[in-house]
Amino acid sequence: MQINVVLADDHPALVAGVKYALEPVKTIKVTGTAQNSSEIVQLLETVPCDVLVADYAMPNGAYGDGITLLSYLRRRYPDLKIIVFTMVDNPAIVREVARLGVHSYLNKTDDLDRLVSAIHAVYANAIYFPTESSRHEHSLRAPTSKQDERVALSKREIEVIRFYVSGMSIGEIAKKLNRSKQTISSQKTTAMKKLGIVRDAELFRYAWEMGIDGTPPSTPDSDASAENAGNPDNADNGL
Repeated sequence: MQINVVLADDHPALVAGVKYALEPVKTIKVTGTAQNSSEIVQLLETVPCDVLVADYAMPNGAYGDGITLLSYLRRRYPDLKIIVFTMVDNPAIVREVARLGVHSYLNKTDDLDRLVSAIHAVYANAIYFPTESSRHEHSLRAPTSKQDERVALSKREIEVIRFYVSGMSIGEIAKKLNRSKQTISSQKTTAMKKLGIVRDAELFRYAWEMGIDGTPPSTPDSDASAENAGNPDNADNGL
């Protein structure tokens, strides 16, 4: 699985930097870069694009920028996943962008690991607006003892979450770990129940906040591999 991404910003150096940072991520492929709305539309008509990462303010394009451009893109490309990646930090704009159906809104001052998480999240049809939740990061990282007990995940559950937030499907994870789809789905569901999470968007957010960065381990645990070698369903379902 590979996510086709178009990057758009009127600062070429920033585009080059983001593109360079994304190159090591095997699940992401940058298929084009643009500096204004005219170039964005031209690229969307000529190259594959699953996720558009675009600045909010990009003047000099035929289709405008900001809300005008985003409204146009939502109408013309209703299936396109859009991430706004900007220095504009205005709650009113964030609310309007969310109302338009944009899938994510990130600040350029954030670590680029968050952009990687956002790309994977929106590709999986999640909505990723971490700005507000990050303000509560300290309390989430320092839960009470009862919360610690509730969110204790097994190694296999963490492994499944890590693969899932990296952009892999349940079927791909099952094949990778030599387990059945039912087992992987059960481990993901069990983990989400333990965390009190209902939506995938919340799972991506949790993964980011807890440092599960979406970089899958190169191989499954050796003990799990040996245990599952004879029977792909012989898993403990994370319980």
